[in-house]
Amino acid sequence: MSATFSIVLPIFALIFAGWAARRGGALGPGATRELNRLVVYLALPALLFRIMAEADPAEIWHPGFIAAFTGGCAAVFAAAVGMRMRQGRPLADAALDGLNASYANTGFLGFPLILAVAGEAALGLTLVATLVTVAVLFAVAILLVEFGLQQDGRAREIVLRTLAGLARNPLILSPLAGAAFLATGLDFPAPMDRFLGLLGSAAAPCALVTLGCFLAETPRPAESGRDRTAFAALVSMKLAVQPLATWVLAVPLLQLPGPVAQTAVLLAALPTGTGPFMLAEFYGREALMTGRVILATTVLSVATLSAYLAVAL
Repeated sequence: MSATFSIVLPIFALIFAGWAARRGGALGPGATRELNRLVVYLALPALLFRIMAEADPAEIWHPGFIAAFTGGCAAVFAAAVGMRMRQGRPLADAALDGLNASYANTGFLGFPLILAVAGEAALGLTLVATLVTVAVLFAVAILLVEFGLQQDGRAREIVLRTLAGLARNPLILSPLAGAAFLATGLDFPAPMDRFLGLLGSAAAPCALVTLGCFLAETPRPAESGRDRTAFAALVSMKLAVQPLATWVLAVPLLQLPGPVAQTAVLLAALPTGTGPFMLAEFYGREALMTGRVILATTVLSVATLSAYLAVAL
């Protein structure tokens, strides 16, 4: 548990730093929005572009692992979206809750945890999981959010407005541009690689500080029983259902080798990352549920990940 705690602790420190800075007045009323714009328009696109552009096709082509991890994400995402829509949530908000339940924090937690548990040999699988999470899953959620925000009008107009919104979204354009660069076979010039590395490395800490600012300035509303039930369901889906679904796909169905299956399940069991929060802020949707899910899953993952490691190792 101490190894897991040492990895998770800096996340809480960054969230607390944002909370304290906003409460203490060091960051002003516009900090949450402006920091989030920094992440969405600069830092995260740089990270996504660099990940895609520097990916080694041979290193990331693991069909069984891709199927197991992606299948677990897809099953939980679809279940959460369906659940929230049945509860009366609009499609755009239901899509964000789908991310809350399925968006594993592979980038910030996955790499150090897998390196500590499985060694460098499993880092390629972690990169695959990161690409699935921050590119594929994120793109599907953005598509649903855009479609949900364009409900007024005829079908053709809705589709055109949705496509126009996607074409302007930096979180969609950056991984596509990275894939195009990868296809050229060129290497980054050293200054460009350094620039992207510096800018991309700011994505996670800035997003966590932004979350702290948001929590500091958002009063806790009165909760209905339905809100509490939905919150518990989203947390349970992320920490229990997603790793279980991934295990079912990886072990009984696909019969993946032990280390590969273990890595897939461990990555699926990670807490919710900051992507859903950034997206909620970007589109101006209600983000309190997202912030609470991120905090709760991160806190509880210290116990759930430690329990899984105790059983699996």
